[in-house]
Amino acid sequence: MAHKTIKTSYDHLINRLNKFPQGVTPSELLYKILKMLFDEKEAELVALLPIKPFTAEKASKLWKIELIKTQYILDKLASRAILIDIEQNEEMQYVLPPPMAGFFEFSLMRIRKDIDQKVLSELFYQYMNVEEDFIKSLFTEGETKLGRVFVNESVLSNENAIHVLDYERASEVIKNATHIGVGVCYCRHKMEHIGRNCDAPMEICMTFNNVARSLTKHGHARNIDKNECLDLLDKAYDHNLVQFGENVREDISFICNCCGCCCEALLASKRFAIMNPVHTSNFIPEINSENCNACGLCEKKCPVDAIRIEVQENSNEKVVIVGDERCLGCGVCIRVCNKNSIVLKSRPERVITPLNGTHRAVIMAIERGKLQNLIFDNQVLWNHRAMAAVLGVILKLPPFKQIMASKQVKSRYLEKLIQRTDL
Repeated sequence: MAHKTIKTSYDHLINRLNKFPQGVTPSELLYKILKMLFDEKEAELVALLPIKPFTAEKASKLWKIELIKTQYILDKLASRAILIDIEQNEEMQYVLPPPMAGFFEFSLMRIRKDIDQKVLSELFYQYMNVEEDFIKSLFTEGETKLGRVFVNESVLSNENAIHVLDYERASEVIKNATHIGVGVCYCRHKMEHIGRNCDAPMEICMTFNNVARSLTKHGHARNIDKNECLDLLDKAYDHNLVQFGENVREDISFICNCCGCCCEALLASKRFAIMNPVHTSNFIPEINSENCNACGLCEKKCPVDAIRIEVQENSNEKVVIVGDERCLGCGVCIRVCNKNSIVLKSRPERVITPLNGTHRAVIMAIERGKLQNLIFDNQVLWNHRAMAAVLGVILKLPPFKQIMASKQVKSRYLEKLIQRTDL
């Protein structure tokens, strides 16, 4: 009977997590992971939390628990990086992040003894790297992706640099951040516990702005200044790591420095290349055959196996082939080429990046059939400002996505708003 009670609490939590555009895939492994991160009562309470940021007073009403006890529970969850706490207008607000990118990663961003990180890492590995349903869903559903690749700035020519906007430069994200934190790389930490990690730097996972403020406050990341973070970016370049960050233009919350052997995003890029699992940079490498001696260094160093050496049948001459469907446009191949035989060229179509988290969430929700979860949050009615933000994004979308949104919400009000924009 007790097992049934526990499972019911975690079932409710899974249902709540699946209100996010990027949710979770139920499996026995997922239940084991959640039971390590949440006790039964916490799972029951977190399952009741709204999608949008909320105050302790709001949680107290939802939980029907006195405010002082509610505040204690929320702060305890925030101290374990299950919740992110954000101070806005002298008021503390809380938000439940999605599992990824979110509290899954946060659980391994520092060495801690309150959970068995080896057991948790083994579960994560089985859930994400052996079972593929969760990762496949996370990275391949819909056109709009969770993350995007930043081009390696050290290889940009003067001509290339003209076409790179500030939000496409990791260095500019760092310079414009209000708070910066650095933590242990979740991916390599996980792989270390199962004996599969590489020798790339571990303390190099960057978080920014409100997320960094919360994580550094509770010791899950180390607070650093912009100069140290820029030094870490150079260190990442030196180790041929790929910068993979949040797919937004404003208030970017993370940049991971990824290797092709450990990191979830790049592993997904190799496993599901045909489905375009991550947004690339706006560049793609071009080989100058006159200088290239087909030494194979670019093939060896490419983090997603997008480059291969082929022998031409007629001449038995080796040539370098770039697979456009796999290439991230990261520029690692250019950095390692000692013959200056590779240059970056602009992609035929520019990659579109959502404005901010609300913009991305709305588009992802529309594409994944979950828009109603954002607009009609069953846990708490949205205020006018939150509703206006969501509707404002919808009204700026192409007509076919407006139709998708209207069908999901089945709202006459939304239909009227969309019709009015056509007048």
